[in-house]
This record gives sequence, C-alpha cells and structure tokens, in this order.
Amino acid sequence: MIDASDDALPRSGGDRRDAALREDVRHLGATVGEMLAEQMGEDFFEHVETVRKAAIGYRERRDDAEPLQAQLSGLPPAEAEALTRAFATYFQVVNIAERVHRIRRRREYQRASELPQPDSLLDVLQRLKHSGVSAEELLSWLARLDVEPVFTAHPTEAVRRALLEKEQEIVACLVNGFDDARTPLEREADWQRVQMALTAGWQTSETAPVKPTVLDEFEHVGFYLSGPVYRVIPVFYELLEDALAKVYGIRPELPRLLRFASWVGGDMDGNPNVGADTIRAVLASSREQVLDRYAAEVAELSGLLSQTRNRITVSEALLERSEQYRLQMPKVAASIRPRHQDMPYRVFLTLVRGRLRATRDDREHAYSNAGAFIDDLLLLADSLKSHRGLHAGWFAVRRLIWRARTFGFHLARLDCRQDSRVHAQAIGALLQDSDWPQYGAEEQVARLRHYVAREAAFLPCEDATAQRVTAVFTALIEARETYGDDAVGLYIISMARSAADVLAVLALARHGGCVDPHGRVPLDIAPLFETVDDLQHGADTLRALLEDPLYREHLAARGNCQYVMLGYSDSSKDGGLVASRWGLQRAQVELLEVAQARGVRCVFFHGRGGSASRGGGRIVNALQASPRGSVDGHLRVTEQGEVIHRKFGIRALAVRELEQSVGATLLASLRPRAHEPRESDWKETMAALSRYGREAYRAFVAAPQFVEYFRLATPIDVIERMTLGSRPSRRGTMKGVESLRAIPWVFAWTQCRAVLTGWYGLGSALERGAQIFGEARLVEMARDWAFFSTLLDDVDMLLAKCDISVAERYSRLAGPLHDSFFPMVREEFGRTARWVLRIKNADRLLAADPRLADSIRLRNPYVDPINFLQIDLLARWRAGGAEDDSLLHALVATVNGIAQGLQNTG
Repeated sequence: MIDASDDALPRSGGDRRDAALREDVRHLGATVGEMLAEQMGEDFFEHVETVRKAAIGYRERRDDAEPLQAQLSGLPPAEAEALTRAFATYFQVVNIAERVHRIRRRREYQRASELPQPDSLLDVLQRLKHSGVSAEELLSWLARLDVEPVFTAHPTEAVRRALLEKEQEIVACLVNGFDDARTPLEREADWQRVQMALTAGWQTSETAPVKPTVLDEFEHVGFYLSGPVYRVIPVFYELLEDALAKVYGIRPELPRLLRFASWVGGDMDGNPNVGADTIRAVLASSREQVLDRYAAEVAELSGLLSQTRNRITVSEALLERSEQYRLQMPKVAASIRPRHQDMPYRVFLTLVRGRLRATRDDREHAYSNAGAFIDDLLLLADSLKSHRGLHAGWFAVRRLIWRARTFGFHLARLDCRQDSRVHAQAIGALLQDSDWPQYGAEEQVARLRHYVAREAAFLPCEDATAQRVTAVFTALIEARETYGDDAVGLYIISMARSAADVLAVLALARHGGCVDPHGRVPLDIAPLFETVDDLQHGADTLRALLEDPLYREHLAARGNCQYVMLGYSDSSKDGGLVASRWGLQRAQVELLEVAQARGVRCVFFHGRGGSASRGGGRIVNALQASPRGSVDGHLRVTEQGEVIHRKFGIRALAVRELEQSVGATLLASLRPRAHEPRESDWKETMAALSRYGREAYRAFVAAPQFVEYFRLATPIDVIERMTLGSRPSRRGTMKGVESLRAIPWVFAWTQCRAVLTGWYGLGSALERGAQIFGEARLVEMARDWAFFSTLLDDVDMLLAKCDISVAERYSRLAGPLHDSFFPMVREEFGRTARWVLRIKNADRLLAADPRLADSIRLRNPYVDPINFLQIDLLARWRAGGAEDDSLLHALVATVNGIAQGLQNTG
C-alpha cells in the first residue's frame, strides 16, 4: 500500500529515534497492500492506490476536491465498504506500530539514558527526594495511597474481541523485532504471522450483527482485566521496589496501592438492561475469571516448586496446614501422584488448587475469602524465604500474592449507578404519592428521615420501578455476603441535586434489606454532579447532607469518608468546555472546604471520557492542574472505550500507565504546586471567561432548529443504529442536546471533523477577556498557571484534529440550515485558533508537540477518503428514508474507519 518514498510515513523532524517506527510502518503498509491484492484482486488494490493519491493531491491543493470526489461518489455499497475497510486497516497497523514504538522508546531509555524516563516511578521518587521528601514521609503516604481505574460500560470501543486478539498477535511479532539475535528465518516467520492475523482480520466483521448484552460488555472489559492488567501488576510493584532502593536505599514491604473497579453490569442509568440480575451475573463471572487465573498460576508454581525433602527443609506451619488439608480433602490428596509425595511445596499447592476449585464451584472446603487464600500463599513464601528458597521460587510466589491482594476473589469492584429521578419515582410509588418528585428538597428530607431512622417502613408495592430498584439493593447485600465487602464499590447517584437524593438511597437500601448485622447500610454513596449548574450548587448539597445527623451517623460507619463524583462529559455538553473545566475546578475547592470544616474526608471520583472535551488527556497534566489538596492520596477515574485499549491493551504500555498514575498521584499529594499569590486575580479572570464561553456556547446549541441541524450535519443517526453497546444512545425523545448522551454527542462531532465540543465558545471568551482584563493577563495565566495552560494545550490539540473544510461538506447535508449555523462554526473556529496561538505565542497549532502534529498531518490523506465516502453514503441513505441496510453497513464501516484514523470516538 505504501513504498519507501511514501510521504505518509510517520516522522518528527527527521528524528532518528523514529527510524524504526518508519520501518515498521513501511513493512506493515506493504503487507496490507499484498493482503488487499490477494483478497480483493489487483483491480481493487489499484483503485485504493488511485484514491490514496487523489487524497494526497487534495491535501496539497486544498481548493480542488473534484479528483477525490469523482473516485468516491456513487459507489455501490459493498465497494464503498471495502474501500473504507482498506484505509481503516492501514490505520489499524499504524496505530499498532505507534504503540509498539512507545515500548521500543521505553526500552531505549532504560538501556541508554542516564536519566530516568520522565514520569516514571524512578523519576518521580528522585523529584520527591530533591524536594525534601524523606523516606519516612514517603512511606506514610504509600500506606494511604489508593489508585483505582474504573472500567466503564460506555460503548465507545468499536473493535470486537476477536480482532483485539489478532492485534495482540501483530504486537507480539513487532516486539520480537526488537531482538537483534533473531535469525532471518525467524523474522520471516514473524511477518508471516502478521500477514495471517491481518488476513483473518480482513475476513472478520468489525462489529457484531446484534447489540452486545451486558455480559458481552463484561467479557470485553474482562479481556483487559484478566489479561494484560493481571499480568503486569507484579511488574509495577517490582519497578517501585527497585526505584525505592535506588533513590532511598530501602526495600520496604509495600502495601496495596492499586485496585480496579467496573461499571459493567451495575450502570443502570438510562439502561433498562441492567439491574439485579446483571449485578449477580457479572459478579459471579468476575469471580470465576479471577479464580481460574489463580488456579492456573498455582498449577505453574506447582511445576516450578519441585523441591524434595532430602534436599531442603520446610516450615512446620506449612507442613501442618498441608496435613490439615489432606484430611479435609481426601479426594484431592488421593490425586497427588506417589512420586510427588516427597515434594512438600508441590503437595501443598495441589491442595491449595483444590480449595480454589471448591471456591469456584461453591463446594465444601472453599476459601471463605481472598484473605484466607493470601494467608496460604504467605505461608508458602515465608517457608521458601526461610529455607534458601529466595531464588528458587519465592519471587514467583510473591507475584501471585500481589495479584491476589489487587484482585481478591472479585477481580474488580462493581459500582452501581442510577438516576436520582428513578429513585424519586420509586419512593413516590412506595409512598403511593405520585406528586413526590415535585416536592421541594426540604419536604422530601423531612419525610425520608423517618425511613432512614427506621421509625417507619415502606409497605410492599407492585410498582415495576419500585420493585426493580428494591431488587438491586437486595442483590448488593447478597453480593457482600457471597463475595466479600471488597466486591461492591460505590453507589453513584446521577443527576444528584439535593441531600434528599442521597437520603432516598439510604431509605431504599433499607427497604431492600441492604443492611449489615449492626443495622447499618454498608454502601459508600456518591452523588454525581454533572451539569454546570449542579457543579455550582454541589457545595450547598454537600453542606446540607453533612449537617444531617442521620447521614453523619451513616458516614461515621463508613470511616467519615465521603465520595463525590464529578462529571466531565455532561458539564461540557451542557455549558461548553470552558465553563465545564472551570466549574469542575471551583467545585473541588468548594466541596473540600465544606468537608474539611466538618471533619470529613472528601474523595473525588473523576468521570472522565476519552476525548479532551470530556476530560480525557494525560493524567499527569490533569493532576498537576488540580486544586491543592484535592488528590490527597486518591485517584479514582473512569476509563472507557478506545482509551482502555490504548492504555491497557499492551502489557508494557499498561505498566507505563500505572506508573504514571501512581507517580502523578504521589506528586500531587506530597508536593502539590506552591501557593501562587496571583491566583486570586487569575480565578476572577477565569470565572469571567467561563461565563463568556458558556454564553457563546449556549447561543449556538440552544438556537432554534439546532437539534435538527445537528442531526443532519453529523452522522448521529448512524451512530444511534450501531451495535456498540447495550445502552440506548439517548434518553427518551430528543428535544435538545440535554437528552443526548455525551458520548454520541462527541462521537458525532468528531466523525465530521468539526470537533466543536472541545473548543466552541473559547475563542469568544478569550477575545472578550482580553478586552476586559488585558491580553497580558491571559498570557501570564497561560505561562504560569497549570490549570489554564492545560486547558489551552488540550484545545490546541483538538483544533489540530479539526478540519473545517471537511466539516463544511457535512454541514451542507443540512440544506438551508447550513447557512444559518455553519458561518457561526467557521467564525468561532477561526477566532479560537487565532486567540489560542496568540496567547501561547505560537505560529502554528501543536508547535510544542511536533510528533503529534506530524501524526495528524500524515493521517489526514487516509481519513479524508473515508469522510468523503461517509458524506456521499449519508446523503443516499437518508434520501431513501434510511432503510437501505447495505448503505447502513457501509456507513458503519466509515464510522469505524474514521475512529481508527483519528484514534478517537467519544
């Protein structure tokens, strides 16, 4: 598909360190071309080449799209789909090559550089020591550190598991290429495996023919949790141990720093397919998955630990427990081969594996909890360490201990989420009062307190909503009893607007029997503040909650720790990026002040999405820009869709992600940025910019006929028809942007290359701010304030990914509405780009990140043809009443192809 002279090879200013990446892309591109010619014929391959050259010509001229459009207009749906998949396959291999190159660069750093890789654990510890952090202070913070990525069910990942597995095969082959000792025959075999994976992938549909079930979504998330993530946990702890030894000269016993959570099976918000049944099913499947991994690893250890009694001694405690298990499980004991009887560790591990199997199958002699399993492993590790087994198996046992401490018997904590309005509907039904949702917060609180305090009880009710909600709390208490306290995570209330919304959960939980033996509700309840207005009033809500004696009693039983979830997605959709970012920043400061004044620890849960317009981006930058005191040893953040794949799909990159997350959390906690006296002026300016940006954004999205324009100028109607996830793409009838979910909202604007969800309103805000406060203040803020500089950097990147000329072609699909709305888009885009460059003192977008700028520039000629195809197909599909399935299939292929090319959905 490409040759050695092709302009589409990634480069960054001729950086010699990228030569290997260019070679990988060259080789992969040629392999894709061979595969296309073989599978589709030479004529098809020549058509792909003709289109590619026309696309490069379009990028060079920019004023003449006719040659490219002539190649793509009116194609039969099957041909359009095949052409789209050809370009998408190129993106697939380039994306893989770029990820593998990150691994290569990391290894080169570790081999050749005297300095640690930036943001690595070694780098962070050196910076902390340089700033005066003692070993004692560091260890005290490690003891309280809690980093918890939360894998959500949101359907932004448009890649099937079967294709992910083929992708891992390609990764393995490229990583083999790092080994200079491989023979020519071995290298040739690797490329044959690459060709096989690509060809099999070409013959596999990118999406399933039906919408995935909740259990399908869990299987997808489990692919990462029980695969790459499971594998790398010990590597992370070993890196931290080595860094502590190098910087501080200590090798302490490390506490658990990492754990994982999931929303799959528990996120009921707007998804009628999720409830008590999925909670039970997902938790059962999670336990089976992790127990199977433990059993397999125990079997491997059994093969490793072949020590015999005539060569070593073993601790009496281990021998006693082994004998105890022999008596308890005679059938398992009888399965041990006679010639293995003199191998005490192998005998013990066989019995341990028997207990794991009994646990998986809920049989007699099952482990009561993960702690009992860990206790057995510690017994084994202590015996090895005490009897010359440090280098004869102790390290391998310790790896399993770290995994067991991380994943328990539940793999990932299951969060639950439900809309406050559903709770209100259930309460109204239980009270037989249909007016309940319309009552004021104070009246609701007054009545709910009787049920929270057990002074009154709801009567049985046949209302479907009330029964469904009640069944969830019944399932949660059963889950705690069956899988342990660690299996259940937070209970999150979306659209939380008052203390009554939280007390409603306590009352409903009691009604559902979700109480412990002491009569307390064993749930951490987290209100989710997600619109700009909710963020503004969040502190008032928390204050009212913490001043309620009944709720304080509940909170005391939960360790006086209040979780608050912050919604990046809906606040941005509601008020634009500027108002969202500032609303989130101010909310954290105000919520912390309220909690600290009442002796409560406030832990923030960040509901970030993949796109920068939904809070995505580098976690290091985000934590550096966070308010002082807001991290405090905790990082709980959502990961979803293609972001999970990008961060955790390859083991080496998963380690890097965990390193950066823990390191950034340590830095933000131990040494947050110093107090800045100018910040009060900056905050005043930022508050004004937030208002100006929101006004400009709302003037656009709240204009008459905007929803109609949005539905015509973007492929939202295709995205709604795609089988990406089990949840509906919108809440009921779409009357405004409020009823559309944030992911499809961003996905649609990204597809048409407008990406306006990440920049619209900022240009107007900066222009007006410069007039009122002076341009010099904005320049100062961009230079010296991490919050503002991070915001501008994110917008800089989003503007670079935007293509206003392509967006205009989509806009023309809206007919007469194009003239009403697109001039506003074009004008605000130009204004935003102009002011961002001016304030950053840059002559071009992404001037500070030439590698990313080149990546975007070199991908554009391959994305453009898919965009042109999508526009043509959309017009034809809609003209036929959106009923032609062959056109829809082709359109779905274009959506996937553009997502691959831009490396972004929502």
